Amino acid sequence: MAEEKIKEELKLKSKNVLLSALLGVVLIILIIILVRVFLLQPSETVKLAAIPDTEYNPAEWGKYYPLEYQSYLKNKEMAPSPTGFGGSIKEQKSIKEPEILVNFKGMAFSKDYTEDRGHPYAMDDLKETKRVTPATVGSCMTCKTANLRDIYKDMGWNYAKKPLAELMPLIKHPIVCASCHDPKTMKLRVSNPAFIDAMQRRGIDVAKASREDLRSYVCGQCHAEYYFKPDDKRVTFPWDKGLKPQDMYAYYREIPSGFDMDWLHPDSQAKMLKAQHPDFELFSEGVHGKSGVSCADCHMPYMREGGRKYSSHWVTSPMKHVQASCRTCHTQNEKWLSDRVRATQNNVFRLQRIAGQTIARAHDVIGKASATPDVNQAELSKARELVRNAQWFWDFIAAENSMGFHNPDQTLSTLGQSIDLAHQAIAAANRAAGTQN
Repeated sequence: MAEEKIKEELKLKSKNVLLSALLGVVLIILIIILVRVFLLQPSETVKLAAIPDTEYNPAEWGKYYPLEYQSYLKNKEMAPSPTGFGGSIKEQKSIKEPEILVNFKGMAFSKDYTEDRGHPYAMDDLKETKRVTPATVGSCMTCKTANLRDIYKDMGWNYAKKPLAELMPLIKHPIVCASCHDPKTMKLRVSNPAFIDAMQRRGIDVAKASREDLRSYVCGQCHAEYYFKPDDKRVTFPWDKGLKPQDMYAYYREIPSGFDMDWLHPDSQAKMLKAQHPDFELFSEGVHGKSGVSCADCHMPYMREGGRKYSSHWVTSPMKHVQASCRTCHTQNEKWLSDRVRATQNNVFRLQRIAGQTIARAHDVIGKASATPDVNQAELSKARELVRNAQWFWDFIAAENSMGFHNPDQTLSTLGQSIDLAHQAIAAANRAAGTQN
């Protein structure tokens, strides 16, 4: 009996030790949670600073939000993209894609078409590009400076038709903190009136947007397709029929506000359109956009430093910090994720080259056909419309900054249609001239 009693006491002691160990583990976990909640405070709980509404110098904001400011300064670093596409090296795109010189013949992008260097260089790049001339109007600075807020407040849309050179003295800062944040509340805000107008026409009130939506809207207000209305040069987003390239092409075919072309191609004599970095449109129709992922989730991921959580303001390729950008949602390892991105972009680039080269050939064939005596004008007009459509589809992808990764399915489909339309344009031109090229 004594022996059994001793065994029971030993069992009870073992249970008590195990229970104590479990309670200790739970206590440690609770302490960690409390430390993370109350000591490792996220940036959203940082005391707001008294920054004036017209303070655009990011260094002043940086006095109160140093982690965000230091990460913003990294945008000044010039480096190639980890995948080989994009990046911030100011290099002519025609070096890798010489067909650009043919397809944009007769307009400014054939003279100067470099990679953009990022937000801090927005105004410098605008001043230095060969695309700017004395005839350039104020519309061109709409997405280049935070000073747009004051200029628009003082002039309304009248600024758009003023000479850019006349507005330059009013522009002190490029894209900075105030471009996206209210200095009093630090809440995200949209300042581009063209984006606000376009969203209203789509039935969306930007002023009532959720914080998560604004984490894409502040990017989409500039990373989007637009054109200038012929009469007042107002910046306009062609979104009335939808965000897909075919929707926007249908919009342009109706000659909105009298706008029928960006330029006339000197070889084919086709009325051409120039796409302007439609990142927001392609992303919005892609799997990430449709799944509620915002632009900032990938390009400005949350980081931690010195017990602080903050959103990185180094707006760059997610491939530079896969752990923070991708692996918060994806369970695959970094190499698998990086390889997937590279494979997608390599496939898109190969198809993009084929599309661009086929379009260049179409311009040449149409130009030769137009010089043929007794050319069939109906077939020639058809060829010009087909090459215009083909180039719009190609340029929509080529001008977009993700090399298709924002929406791989739509990208490959769009490029496939571009190639088909370019071949149709060549066939129509041959029928018009009664030849075979």
